[in-house]
Amino acid sequence: MIPAMPAAAAARRSRRKGQPRQASSAALRFGRVAVMGTVAVLILVAGVWASWETAPYVMLTKGREQGTVEVTRCGEDTCTGPYTPVTTGSAARNRVVIAHTVAVKKGRTYSVVVKPGTDEVLRSGPAGILYAWAPLGGALLLASVVVAGGLRRSRAAWTLAGSGLALLTAAFLAL
Repeated sequence: MIPAMPAAAAARRSRRKGQPRQASSAALRFGRVAVMGTVAVLILVAGVWASWETAPYVMLTKGREQGTVEVTRCGEDTCTGPYTPVTTGSAARNRVVIAHTVAVKKGRTYSVVVKPGTDEVLRSGPAGILYAWAPLGGALLLASVVVAGGLRRSRAAWTLAGSGLALLTAAFLAL
């Protein structure tokens, strides 16, 4: 400050210099939050969408064909075996198809739900429910990185990461 310049004039001058910078900084901050928030929401929606492909069949089993399958043959992507019904109205089948995952082994018997109108079966019970929601667990982990880095919300990111890790760990242990 120049000694001859009054303090009020110097304060007005410094505010004018900082004003455009504050406005552009706020606009950039808003843009970052809007874009990263949208990305995080899209990741979570994609996780729910991927999980919902099988989740309604294993979660809402009332009125669906339920039974067991003894896996007799496994290919690269699928396993097959005879289906034995447990619920009334369900018919026995000589061959049904179940997805070949690390949790499905030849010679073992699994409780399953039949997808309506197909010969495809899905694991039922707690293991089937957790396996159906595994894509959401991965989406929660991925979204936590976006929330931490893009939105700079560490508590929310840790909550998302913890939820995703808990879901994936539970699915791994149940299978």
